[in-house]
Amino acid sequence: MPIMSKQEIQGFRTRAVHAGHGLDPVTGAHAVPIYATSTFGYGNAERGARLFAGEESGYFYSRLSNPTVRAFEEKVASLEGAADAVAFASGMGAASAVALTFLKSGDEVAFVGPLYGGTEGLLRDILGRFGVTVHEARDVEELRAVVTERTRLLWLETPTNPTLKVVDLQAASEIAHAVGALVVVDNTFSTPYLTRPLEFGADLVMHSATKYLGGHGDVVAGVVAGSAELTTELRLHGLRHVGAVLGPFEAYLLLRGLKTLPLRMEAHCANAQALAEALQGHPAIKALHYPGLPDHPGHDVAARQMRAFGGLVSLDLGSQEAAFAFLNNLKLFTQAVSLGDVESLSSHPASTTHQLLGEETLERQGVTPGLVRLSVGIEDQEDLIRDVLGALEKVPVGAGR
Repeated sequence: MPIMSKQEIQGFRTRAVHAGHGLDPVTGAHAVPIYATSTFGYGNAERGARLFAGEESGYFYSRLSNPTVRAFEEKVASLEGAADAVAFASGMGAASAVALTFLKSGDEVAFVGPLYGGTEGLLRDILGRFGVTVHEARDVEELRAVVTERTRLLWLETPTNPTLKVVDLQAASEIAHAVGALVVVDNTFSTPYLTRPLEFGADLVMHSATKYLGGHGDVVAGVVAGSAELTTELRLHGLRHVGAVLGPFEAYLLLRGLKTLPLRMEAHCANAQALAEALQGHPAIKALHYPGLPDHPGHDVAARQMRAFGGLVSLDLGSQEAAFAFLNNLKLFTQAVSLGDVESLSSHPASTTHQLLGEETLERQGVTPGLVRLSVGIEDQEDLIRDVLGALEKVPVGAGR
């Protein structure tokens, strides 16, 4: 059975199952085989020269391309509505490759904060050593003031990690494009099932595929999708020269996970919405962050950009003491970094994923000592709500003051 063309595959669920692969042409295998080989014979010297020069497509070394990995890339490209995609060994491998491919000394980067701590560390600490200037904005209006003629990249997340702020992607993209900057959107939290940033003006969309794309907590990976021109440049420079290569075993797990992405995301979103609604007005909660709530500052933009409102809920309990007491009394929410697993996870960003940013940055971005991030899984809603409400009862009276 041949691979269906993009024109033949319309529905998201159908693409999640079928895009990027068909029956194996050699064996007829229904599942994509794991091509566990580092190198491929190319037949003769003339063909080898053409392959290395990019004059002929084909496989010759798994650091650049592998059939199992390629199937994953093509599936992600289809789901994001992109011409192509490039896979990496981790989300930070993908982010680093983007930065090293499209930036040089003297360039400027702008972002709307907060970002994932690793990404912000890359931009501020690593790129700063090589003469790249980084500007932070709190919203789209501030972005207008920090973007300059030297801005080459605008980095966005949708929603932001961990405060779940929603940025107007189209408005932000227009600001960046006015000065010739590329727009990179980290779509890890939304996934292409909820938001497709390229449709709102983004040039590149990236994922920590470790999260929702894999969905089962058993793989570490990253991926970037975009135009053929940009992804070719990314593959030839950010992948070839940096070498954060995704392995075929990991690609196989991702292919399996992606087939159920739309079903999982429906469950994640429904559970998160129900949990957020159940927590509204709770006396122990100082602030509740979920884009699906009508009083969320970005609710209207989220309703325009997202199919549903995501599987993350963040709540501020007012102090680290209250946050730790709450986390330590959860039973179904495993305390762990990462997110997007079928099982629920919980974390304290200020002391884990965002710790290295420093108190001043964390305070400015709203990553407070009392903030807890909940990655809501696909368990029964009633059990999850009961678990969270029960843990809130164990928060000492006055701990959040």
